Amino acid sequence: MKKILIIFLIAMVTMQSAFAGDRLSSLPCPILGGELSNSAATSVADIDEVMPRMRALGLNTVLVPAYWELMEPVEGQFDFTLIDRTIDVARREQLHVVFLWFGAWKNSMSCYAPAWFKQDTKRFPRAMTAEGKQMEIASCFSDNVLQADLKAFSALMRHIRERDPQREVVIMMQIENEIGMLESARDHSPLAEKAYKKERWAERYGTDEYADEKFMALSYARYVEHLAQAARETHDMPLYVNAAMNSRGRRPGEYPSAGPLAHLIDFWHEGAPSIDLLAPDIYDTGFKSWCAQYAMPLRPQDGGIIKNRLFIPESRCCENSGVRALYAFGEHQALGFSPFAIDQASAKETESVTQAYGLLQQVYSLTSHLSPLTTYGLLFDQEDRERVIDDNGVVMTCRHYFTLPWDPRATDGSTWPEGGALLIRLGKFDYLLAGSGVVIDFKTLSEKQQEQQKTLGEDGFAEAGANSQLSTLNSQLFKGKRLGLLSVDEVGIDAAGTMQYLRRHNGDQTHQGRHARIGVGEWKILHIKLYEY
Repeated sequence: MKKILIIFLIAMVTMQSAFAGDRLSSLPCPILGGELSNSAATSVADIDEVMPRMRALGLNTVLVPAYWELMEPVEGQFDFTLIDRTIDVARREQLHVVFLWFGAWKNSMSCYAPAWFKQDTKRFPRAMTAEGKQMEIASCFSDNVLQADLKAFSALMRHIRERDPQREVVIMMQIENEIGMLESARDHSPLAEKAYKKERWAERYGTDEYADEKFMALSYARYVEHLAQAARETHDMPLYVNAAMNSRGRRPGEYPSAGPLAHLIDFWHEGAPSIDLLAPDIYDTGFKSWCAQYAMPLRPQDGGIIKNRLFIPESRCCENSGVRALYAFGEHQALGFSPFAIDQASAKETESVTQAYGLLQQVYSLTSHLSPLTTYGLLFDQEDRERVIDDNGVVMTCRHYFTLPWDPRATDGSTWPEGGALLIRLGKFDYLLAGSGVVIDFKTLSEKQQEQQKTLGEDGFAEAGANSQLSTLNSQLFKGKRLGLLSVDEVGIDAAGTMQYLRRHNGDQTHQGRHARIGVGEWKILHIKLYEY
């Protein structure tokens, strides 16, 4: 589906959302991020070591945990040593920071709460199963839990305001981490049961596990709203909550249910209106589908506002991360992308991130100076290998590079690496393609409609005797015009947004004018011009 940008890609931040107002427009974009592994910032030495490495990988933003247990080891006594060091080193390395509040919950559990909190279960009660078993999950229905969490989070926000008043380093906050219920779809503790009955929930929604999940979603959202309001009053910046996906056919309680999941968005918006973004942590297969669930664009029924902007704070760090980032920015104008535990990933896994971020920085330096543009995201694998785009009569057949017949890696039995790209229309018959592992041909609509599928040999030409419709095709008169490649230039783009010619692709590199392509393992920007005849 065609995407019209207000100002291409990340400059689109001037669009207003229902929740963000001007807050998102103040973010330095694109957020080319990476999230640290959970224990990577628990000491000054670790922070000193890891932040320069993140800069060297090409990130402009690092997502860093802020640990309640280390910040308030004694109740009422705060130690901001790690927060200060993170801000100072990030400033030196010219990096932005998104802090992740590991407060009352982290991946459902209350494992990052301080010892004094964990050990006093009478004062800070736990959630319970229907059978009365206490869980390692603080009850969100306890005011004591809320007040302790709120006090620490508010102290953190005040300190960040003092340390970075202009938000030059700390640009956004995540409240809690992957909130949700496990083992049970909802909390059955005495405080929870009291709230459940007061809401008359069973009468409104029923008594199954899905109704229980909705009850918990609204309850968690109301809890988070208290922290969000405190942040707004203290140091106003974009706020988000992240969600572990309801994947693999699991039922509520089998995944961190009741978190800010796409199917619960209305309950989260009702309970936490001060939150700017609901963000997916994408680890499972089906990357494009997960993105689509959280990229909720302009819809008339929403009163002319964006319901949710796509921001991916966590994604599996792998060799496919780079092309997935290009897809998210191109197809959904994502606010940002961030592979998880990038500090622990191998060089082979981080290389794709570095390469893709390098392309995105170049593309943004050009497009941020241009008028509204049209952009698409491409992402292919061995099963999902083709997409046809009709761009105002220019029909682009986009495929995985291994659909070409001559690359032996396509048929050697190995799993195809994903191919992907960001495709931009700069003007009529004028396109920019940035990515890896893709091939595109361009046709007029009439030419595409008259196209006949052919079996190709390893040289890219028709296989002898394999095209039974060839005689029929030759007997039909061709109608309309065709599109050809006027030029395909590999380019670089400097910081001022000026295209720098590198080399001309023609002959064998375009299969004698039939397509534009970027091979698997290559990371390029192609400037493609077409002509009609």
